[in-house]
Amino acid sequence: MTATETVNTLRRTVADLHRELTRYELVIWTAGNVSARVPGEDLMVIKPSGVSYDDLGPDSMVVTDLHGNLVEGDLAPSSDTAAHAYVYRHMPEVGGVVHTHSPYATAWAARGEPIPCVLTMIADEFGGEVPVGPFALIGDDSIGRGIVETLRDSRSPAVLMRNHGPFTVGRDARAAVKAAVMVEDVARTVHFAHQLGTPHVIDESAVDRLYERYQNVYGQ
Repeated sequence: MTATETVNTLRRTVADLHRELTRYELVIWTAGNVSARVPGEDLMVIKPSGVSYDDLGPDSMVVTDLHGNLVEGDLAPSSDTAAHAYVYRHMPEVGGVVHTHSPYATAWAARGEPIPCVLTMIADEFGGEVPVGPFALIGDDSIGRGIVETLRDSRSPAVLMRNHGPFTVGRDARAAVKAAVMVEDVARTVHFAHQLGTPHVIDESAVDRLYERYQNVYGQ
């Protein structure tokens, strides 16, 4: 597959994945974004800024370099482009990045509180608590730096950026979207658990065993 064919395929994939954000009610209006690294190139495909989800299609996706400079497309890239680009430059294993303002995960971010590992699903998916990243302003790569600094020392594919919301990463864009769906689900469930009492944190050795099984044995 040529580089052009790869980019065109990713345009379709990234456009389709934005529908998953609305399907799972992780975003409202024009907030949120999905991006994908172009394999073998210093490029990424990302949602344009301020465009309705109903109007997002392959042709409206934009291509930038890994410093956020527009390479292909007629629209301005997402306002979070610098953050995505910083992640790709500093985490070469990452092939997809997602940002949402999903309500329960964002509520934890507003409190500046990690989501504790009190469910086997959290151990499976996140390998421990979902960590909190530092407060950072939008517009430059400050958010990206916070994401990288936090996730470098964590098995979690999700970080709750303080007073902002969740960012998730994955080996590709679909995996990052899955993490965004899952972090909202566990944020909601643990919130409910707190209403009933104090949930119990899973022992670290059990977390390790659960994470290892899920990551390496579960599925086809």
